[in-house]
Amino acid sequence: MSAFSSLGLNPNLVATLQAANYTEPTPIQAQSIPLILSGHDVMAGAQTGTGKTAAFALPILHQLWASKDCEAPSTVKALVLAPTRELAQQIHKNFEKYSAATAIKVGLAYGGASLGVQMTALKEGVDVLVATPGRLIDLLFKKAVTLDALQYLVFDEADRMLDMGFKDEINMILKRVPKQRQTLLFSATLDDAIFKLSKTLLNKPKLVEVSERNAVASEVEQIVYNVDADRKRELISHMIGSKNWQQVLIFTRTKQDADHLAKEMCKDGVKTQSIHGDKSQGVRDKVLAEFKEGKVRALVATDVAARGLDIQELKYVFNYQLPYIAEDYIHRIGRTGRAGESGLAISLLSIGEEYLLEEIEALLDTRLNQQWLPGYEPDLTKEIQPDRKNSKAAQKRRAKKRAYGQSTGNKRKPSRK
Repeated sequence: MSAFSSLGLNPNLVATLQAANYTEPTPIQAQSIPLILSGHDVMAGAQTGTGKTAAFALPILHQLWASKDCEAPSTVKALVLAPTRELAQQIHKNFEKYSAATAIKVGLAYGGASLGVQMTALKEGVDVLVATPGRLIDLLFKKAVTLDALQYLVFDEADRMLDMGFKDEINMILKRVPKQRQTLLFSATLDDAIFKLSKTLLNKPKLVEVSERNAVASEVEQIVYNVDADRKRELISHMIGSKNWQQVLIFTRTKQDADHLAKEMCKDGVKTQSIHGDKSQGVRDKVLAEFKEGKVRALVATDVAARGLDIQELKYVFNYQLPYIAEDYIHRIGRTGRAGESGLAISLLSIGEEYLLEEIEALLDTRLNQQWLPGYEPDLTKEIQPDRKNSKAAQKRRAKKRAYGQSTGNKRKPSRK
């Protein structure tokens, strides 16, 4: 008998899980599912790759299955909000897999794809809608969807929604959903901003934390190499080639850096593609598929595009540049070491970037040992001249805006796509 049966899930749903080789619930699933089935609002923090999508999808499907009238037209009863297209696609795929034996209809809506096609699908009726906030607002304004019958509202990767500036969209959506509902908030990191947001979303929530707050998977080995900025690309290409690594995910802070790095690595003989918010959805899907199939050896991504990437057995992640938001480090290296597998996360640190590492170490409450890679030792005679006209904090704010595609001269919000 599957251990999922002890959680009170529908036997037919458990059978579907068994067919997909789901036998033992992960800690986040074991703790969250009974609380959700009992009707509680839940605020859950868990590392990426620990099965948190199933932790909210399974109890929602259980309850919808119990109340589903096959003769009645489908209306949106469960809404899952995700910050990026890739994460929305991943969640939708999981919902469809879990609900394969049911009459429950699952819809998907995100920017960068045909609005008309999504409106047509919604007219045919869906019980569960997975959407990005911006595209959902578009659909609400066009009256293509109504949330009047909503029973379950899920915020996945809530921290990223705040980072991407979706607070206004969240408030607009909240005005259009029933006050009587069950609300679930899931995130890989829990900080003061998330707790503040939870007070406006949740009603007497149960807190679930299955590991030390803001921790990374113990199976992920973390290495920091000190190297000159102009030799970072050379070091990455050397390691991929000399160790014959076939699937490597590399993070940059900006779209421009992602494109440039991919182009230069191709010149090194490493087949590389880039993925970021300026790429069309069709291109992003094609590049990601080629990476998963092994046709592309290295994938260079920005933080916005990479959230939600689920690549089975990915073992190697590089931080070409450390992120300006320390929490993004956790999400980046969480792309490896998933589902208990081992992984290696390598960060490249140049002179002048030490403060970024310090912020990450403060978040993790641990020191990350710095070392040199033979042949790529940094030139310690180099010095970074301080910019006396600008404080470090001001420089960081401007750089962060550039990383998310925002102008440094106004408050224009990043793309909702």
